Amino acid sequence: MTTTPRENGIAAGRLAGPVLQENFCDLHAPLDAHEAKVAADRCYFCHDAPCMTACPTSIDIPLFIRQISTGTPEAAAKTIFTQNILGGMCARVCPTETLCEEACVRNTAEGQPVEIGQLQRYATDRMLDRAHPFSRAEETGFSVAVVGAGPAGLSAAHRLAMLGHQVVVFDARPKAGGLNEYGIAAYKSTDGFAQKEVAWLLEIGGIEVRNGQKLGDQITLDGLREDFDAVFLGMGLAGVNALGLGEDKSGVMNAVDFIAGLRQASDLGSVPVGRRVVVIGGGMTAIDAGVQAKLLGAEEVTIAYRRGQQAMAASEFEQDLAKASGVRILCNVAPVGVTGNGSLTGVTLAYTDTQNGKLVVTDETFTLPADQLFSAIGQSLSGAPEAVALEGGKIKVDENGHTSAKGVWAGGDCATGGDDLTVTAVAEGRDAAMNIHTVLMGGK
Repeated sequence: MTTTPRENGIAAGRLAGPVLQENFCDLHAPLDAHEAKVAADRCYFCHDAPCMTACPTSIDIPLFIRQISTGTPEAAAKTIFTQNILGGMCARVCPTETLCEEACVRNTAEGQPVEIGQLQRYATDRMLDRAHPFSRAEETGFSVAVVGAGPAGLSAAHRLAMLGHQVVVFDARPKAGGLNEYGIAAYKSTDGFAQKEVAWLLEIGGIEVRNGQKLGDQITLDGLREDFDAVFLGMGLAGVNALGLGEDKSGVMNAVDFIAGLRQASDLGSVPVGRRVVVIGGGMTAIDAGVQAKLLGAEEVTIAYRRGQQAMAASEFEQDLAKASGVRILCNVAPVGVTGNGSLTGVTLAYTDTQNGKLVVTDETFTLPADQLFSAIGQSLSGAPEAVALEGGKIKVDENGHTSAKGVWAGGDCATGGDDLTVTAVAEGRDAAMNIHTVLMGGK
């Protein structure tokens, strides 16, 4: 362990390079051909496959697994990509344990589902090194603006391009990918996979990506509606909910920025982390921040969540992963204060209770020593144009993804119905693109 100078117990280079490399290697080693064949042979190939129903993108799971079992993984990949063009990333980050694999008949009968996620990765990884499997239809003469190069926007752009439209994708960040590039734990997407997948997706042609273009700054919805035949909004949730406790102190930051900074770091040893870290929240972001802090060399990491463990948005698998990594999870506690003069020294938590169906913060408190605090209590929509109606803090859309504004659709986390999953965003972008195409071509 190095002894680099540190401020408030926060330091970079806590672990040696080889240790960091091992800590942040691929969470799940990919299957080889033999392992994939064995895994595929466990599938019952159900006629009314519940796994397919459980998949937000409705991939024909029995078909692609059968194609793997018969030695045609490229055909399996096309089956997957037809429904989910970001199937490679979804195979890495999808909570399959609560979706397709939870619904698997093998899981019901034996408690051990078919490894659907791993099989999906086995198939899709082989296609990314080959020619793009889809071609564009004849040019329609229509152009569509897509705001946001995340899962929803990229999915919409690809489907629209495939249908023959010209697409321009506008994104505020320097790189395309959105959540896949900036918001996922580094050990879930290694070796620059997010950018590799984006480059492969763009091989369809007909898509131009313009980075550094933020809605409300460099571009406006009125301007896009004037210049394009349709607009799709898929900019995600850029706002970060604040704790309202000690954000002005050194050592306090939001987990989203921590994860993004780590994903963009060329040298993991350059990312500073505290000795004692506290994360507030109970979702995937909290887990990703807590686990990665531990992997960077933090000595103590605690995730504090205000409700019981069953209410945590993070799946049981993710919770177990955190515990296995040495992260402590405290439930039924809420932050009520921080200590420290300028720099964080501790986080004060109060026990919570549910009374008459409502969460109540009690007067019983304790303070955890901490030199770093990450807030992971959710994100919010930022910079929504006035032309579109909102509902529950998100852009209101109908069953086709159409907003209240003529010629404007939306999908993904920024729209109602989104559930903060890459796979759901992909489905919503794809389906909105199909409706945009129908409307542009004169249908209803």
